[in-house]
Amino acid sequence: MASKLPPLRPLKPLSNKSHTAWPEGVGKRILDQVDSTNEEARRVAPGLLGPTWILAHRQTAGRGRRGRAWADPKGHFSATLVMRPSEPPAQVALRSFVTSLALFDAFVMATGRAAAFSLKWPNDVLLNGGKVAGILLESAGIGTQVGHFAIGVGVNLIDAPVGVAIESRAVAPVSLAGETGVNLTPEAFLDLLAPAYAQHEATFTTYGFAPIREAWLARAARLGEVITARTTRSEHRGRFDTVDEDGNLVLSTTTSRVVIPAAEIFF
Repeated sequence: MASKLPPLRPLKPLSNKSHTAWPEGVGKRILDQVDSTNEEARRVAPGLLGPTWILAHRQTAGRGRRGRAWADPKGHFSATLVMRPSEPPAQVALRSFVTSLALFDAFVMATGRAAAFSLKWPNDVLLNGGKVAGILLESAGIGTQVGHFAIGVGVNLIDAPVGVAIESRAVAPVSLAGETGVNLTPEAFLDLLAPAYAQHEATFTTYGFAPIREAWLARAARLGEVITARTTRSEHRGRFDTVDEDGNLVLSTTTSRVVIPAAEIFF
């Protein structure tokens, strides 16, 4: 018999402790400056005893998806969670959805404005329609075994990047403070994010992707609307139907139903 799924809103707490208590067994490292928190995660991963958050006040070589430079203004949140997962690579990558849900919860705890936030496939968080946070997944291993897994998280806490080229039709960046008036230090935001992530991680490892997927879809931006998905080889425009059991985007175009594992999304 399949395990009974927990309720989605809210998920059951892990213990009687406050939902903002630092999760047990999870490390924390805070650095003044580093080239990239994901690079630091790669360097220190072999010596870690358990999952660890690495927070840097400044990155000198931060990067986003597809190797793009990542702007890092003062007060920006730049952190990486590094772990050694036991699942195969395809399942490990589903933690982008786990992280998105954790970010959503951290933002709601900070602002009390759930309706202002939404999740953009595959790995962005929107605030009032603008991009406030992004996720970068990186891993190392041999064959089908993941050695270490890094979840990089960038959040515009105080200011949105300026002077950064924005692709045509791409979502413009916004900041948490600029849109809500809520000012948080990177350390304070990490203290919200880490417990939220631990809660969703427990759901993922116990029940699999199904409850994570359902919760993510309940918070998805433009679900049921027409969007554009651009891959390295083609562009598809169609109705955003769902995200499937493997985390793929599913679009209904005028001619077919298209399943897309990776793409840039435009509204």
